[in-house]
Amino acid sequence: MVYVGFVGLGVMGQPMALNLARAGTPLVVWNRTRARCDPLRSAGAEVASNPGEVFDRADSVILMLADESAVDTVLGRGTPDFAARVAGHTVVHMGTVSPEYSVGLRDDIWSAGGRYVEAPVSGSRVPAAQGQLVAMLAGDAESVKAVRPLLAPLCREEFDCGPVPCALLMKFSVNLFLITLVTGLTEAFHFADRHGLDQRLLQNVLDAGPMASAVSRVKAPKLLARDFTVQAATTDVLKNNRLIAEAARKAGLASPLLDICHALFDETVAQGHGGEDMVAVLHALEARTGSARRPGSPGD
Repeated sequence: MVYVGFVGLGVMGQPMALNLARAGTPLVVWNRTRARCDPLRSAGAEVASNPGEVFDRADSVILMLADESAVDTVLGRGTPDFAARVAGHTVVHMGTVSPEYSVGLRDDIWSAGGRYVEAPVSGSRVPAAQGQLVAMLAGDAESVKAVRPLLAPLCREEFDCGPVPCALLMKFSVNLFLITLVTGLTEAFHFADRHGLDQRLLQNVLDAGPMASAVSRVKAPKLLARDFTVQAATTDVLKNNRLIAEAARKAGLASPLLDICHALFDETVAQGHGGEDMVAVLHALEARTGSARRPGSPGD
């Protein structure tokens, strides 16, 4: 039996791996926090005792990890274990890192006799659970072609973006729009609230008009209910914002809207809301507004 490996069972990774297991993919998984593996075991996946065992048993290994340090640790990069771990394997990197890091990782994996596909996704926890993510793929044509069937249970669509790091740069472009879009939506609800408007009516008007989108229809009810349960964590949004801003600076690009969002998400995390959904940027807006009164309140 040919196994597929999956390492990293966080907010996004766990529902993604569950979709693979439920689709009948022979799966071996590992996560640093062992309890995150329990639903995968119940779904029929096998749980490895360490990352090395995943590579021992699987030809292709999907990584959905938090940052560059976690990727290096799982791969044993910089240690004698690295070459033995990746040689003859396809590493499918679905996390978000800097483009420079991804290029360096590709080169190191190639040098060790492995294959590398960059495969970041657009979508948060809900589309991940529904198998409705959108994947952006980069790498050599043969490796990308081989990886596509593996991702079918996870994704609604997959797009070939060319060589590494073009998939990450495409994701940055998508996320720049997402971050500014959700921040604008949040500010609209804050504006309506401070003017004493019915926010449910605002939601209805938005849903009926040309600005409605799948994003607004998910995020507006959360803002209405002040529901900050995580779908896309504020800390992850801040990380993405930083990476996009760095890529913009390196290319000599202005990104004024992104820069404002960067400051707001930085403030949100500093206020202790890093584990909440990205609509928690509302807290930063409210803090900036402070005790400003609604029109018509006593003293106006």
